[in-house]
Amino acid sequence: MSRYTDVPLGIIAVQKVSDCCSIEAGPRRALLYKVSVLLLTYMSYMFYHMSRKPLSVVKNVFHQNCSGLTPGADDDTNVSTWCDWAPFDRDDYSTLFGTLDSAFLFAYSAGMFVSGIIAERVNLRYFLSLGMIFSGVFCYLFGLARTCNIHAMWYFILMQVLGGIVQTTGWPGVVTVVGNWFGEGNRGLIFGIWNSHTSVGNILGSLVAAAFVEQDWGLSFIVPGAIIAGGGFLIFLFMVENPSHVGCPRPGEDESEEIKRFPPNETMPIAAVIPNETPIGFWSALKIPGVVEYSLSLFFAKLVSYTFLYWLPLYISASTTLGATLSADVSTLFDVGGIIGGIAAGVISDYTGMSAVTCAGMLVVAIPLMFVYDEYGSVSVEMNIFLLIVVGILVNGPYSLITTAVSADLGTHESLKGSSRALATVTAIIDGTGSIGAAVGPLLAGVIYSYGWESVFYMLMASDVLALLLLVRLVIKEFTQRRRRTRQHIG
Repeated sequence: MSRYTDVPLGIIAVQKVSDCCSIEAGPRRALLYKVSVLLLTYMSYMFYHMSRKPLSVVKNVFHQNCSGLTPGADDDTNVSTWCDWAPFDRDDYSTLFGTLDSAFLFAYSAGMFVSGIIAERVNLRYFLSLGMIFSGVFCYLFGLARTCNIHAMWYFILMQVLGGIVQTTGWPGVVTVVGNWFGEGNRGLIFGIWNSHTSVGNILGSLVAAAFVEQDWGLSFIVPGAIIAGGGFLIFLFMVENPSHVGCPRPGEDESEEIKRFPPNETMPIAAVIPNETPIGFWSALKIPGVVEYSLSLFFAKLVSYTFLYWLPLYISASTTLGATLSADVSTLFDVGGIIGGIAAGVISDYTGMSAVTCAGMLVVAIPLMFVYDEYGSVSVEMNIFLLIVVGILVNGPYSLITTAVSADLGTHESLKGSSRALATVTAIIDGTGSIGAAVGPLLAGVIYSYGWESVFYMLMASDVLALLLLVRLVIKEFTQRRRRTRQHIG
């Protein structure tokens, strides 16, 4: 056992001015901490995703149709490209866009495996705070290219790579913190609602970027960068990463255990006694049943989701009469669907106890719906909106469930014999593998795009088929276990 003395300064201040931290408060005190953890981690990852979104919006002004516009006196004489931002004024601009997307995502996926291991061994409050602050710095530096008139491709790639690396602090950190505070009983619902931070962050990122994109696209990066950096300071001041750090019972622990540690009529001490646990190794995490299958399935599921994330504004602009700003605004409806899909997947998973079946069912319906969206999304703006929401529900539902409730369940699997120090590693393996797919998707889209949008959608449908096939063994296993339980109940 060891004593934990690094309680956040904001929490110490709250303790001194409020009696909500009194041991006599019991369950109410633990509930207040749980609510604060949910809100802070929600805010944290919402800001992470918000800072990733601007590039998908700004693509529309990096390379656009300049016809009908009038170049100024200081602009290039080539009227076909005078309004573009070099080096994206070339004919291979779609490949350059794909390169930027993949620079971020490959750096993100590679760094994720390392971040998961680090997160198990460091203070997660510092880990998340620094990650958010540096994410803001690199987002700001990308936007600074507009102010400083930077046109070097290597600069944009470097900012994407550095941004991708520091962004890996987010997911292992927030999932581990939430997993530390909440048990298995209703994880699907809690994580389903909580995971809407991804979609809300995408929506906010699109709206903030769209507000500046046509006047000064640099601000589309600078403003989100400032917001996420500010959020990092809030995490530093107020986030409690583990119940035992503030004398609260851990998930599954009886309230009486807390009373044994801290006698009645005492306020919660600054230094709490916490148990020592050894972090799990990478290969041990891979051996947990289901980790490999879910990781590989997420590779293809996330490939689809991130291709939509990075290319939707451009697709909507090309398939409708909407301009850059309105296309960015409409693209947020995919994330609205994602919020609904994540909650629905969590509720179904909780009710049935069959996560793989839930994911597989949504993938089965998502595959033909993407074909329908490609065929009929251009009929009208209203039809595009309706189909976009439905596709968002079905595409993001499995992705959301695997990266949250499934990862948390596997990170506390019975084979770990009670150790809670596996959440970050398991989460990083699953999301890191998925992030490789997220990197491959936009890159493939940048290449396939030259053959038409129809080819891009065929690639997406094929990816979801593969995601589905990788879950077959787990689906069979869940049905077998369900049938066995039913027989035992009848018997």
